[in-house]
Amino acid sequence: MSRTYQTTIPSRTEMHRIIRAAFDQGLTFYDAAEAYGPHEVERILGEGVASFRNDVVIATKFGWNIDLETGARGPGLISRPEHIKRVVEGMLGRLRTDRIDLLYQHRVDPMVPIEEVAGAIKDLRSEGKVLHWGLCEMGLQTLRRAYAELPVAAVQNEYSMLWRGPEDEVIPTCEKLGIGFVPWSPLGVGFLTGSIDARTRFAEGDIRGIETRFSPENLAANMALVRLLQEWAGRKRATPAQIALAWLMARKPWIVPIPGTTQMAHMLENIGAAGVTFEAGELQQLDSALDAIEIKGDRLPPAVQAFSGVEAPPR
Repeated sequence: MSRTYQTTIPSRTEMHRIIRAAFDQGLTFYDAAEAYGPHEVERILGEGVASFRNDVVIATKFGWNIDLETGARGPGLISRPEHIKRVVEGMLGRLRTDRIDLLYQHRVDPMVPIEEVAGAIKDLRSEGKVLHWGLCEMGLQTLRRAYAELPVAAVQNEYSMLWRGPEDEVIPTCEKLGIGFVPWSPLGVGFLTGSIDARTRFAEGDIRGIETRFSPENLAANMALVRLLQEWAGRKRATPAQIALAWLMARKPWIVPIPGTTQMAHMLENIGAAGVTFEAGELQQLDSALDAIEIKGDRLPPAVQAFSGVEAPPR
């Protein structure tokens, strides 16, 4: 079976319908980025929440080299203060709003001190255009420097049962500083849903096809994690995806996973994870079983991994 990690967006009407249904189900935190589309996801989100904008939190991200007018993507990263301010003006227009609730630096720019980035955010906050800020996939020293300059509200990193790297240092640092943690890819790019098996092969252009954790030999070994999820799904009368999301939410009350979807059924399934709870003994049992599973292969392709954990240059 050949699979493709979906990167296309359904019709605007369908996406608006999904956004509205999510809100009606109680979801109030929506995550976007200028790089998604590029620009198009911000436009769709702005349209979708227009009638209830004041009842939701909108997060978006800057930092990639994206043309401010056309959305064309160039090489590298850009986080110069003047660029950030121009990017935010475009975001406000696309999102149809007068403020961004949470603005992340999508990746650390190795050419710009984080203190200069924080300075730009301070200016935007003083103008009421940005309320809070965060960082994604940054180095720990950069996080500490950023927080010292302007308290950071949230960190967004990959984190799931498939990739538990943030548990070593990032999550403890967030706990110490009082920073919220937002796991992206909480379903392991679809692996934790149970829709992938050892025979799955990925279509050309699917990033999972070049991640060694999804190579045929490693995929077969990593299926032990899926089997564990399926076992617990049966025990809790839930789906594997709901178990994976519920496990994340049970880690800390300030961990807020953001599963992405373009399908109504998947969105409703994800929201159902909020109804899955673990007793203390159950969580300990599940953690012990997870600890016994060794995930084979690397998290991301080298070219993508190079943008994670980068430290900003000295001021």
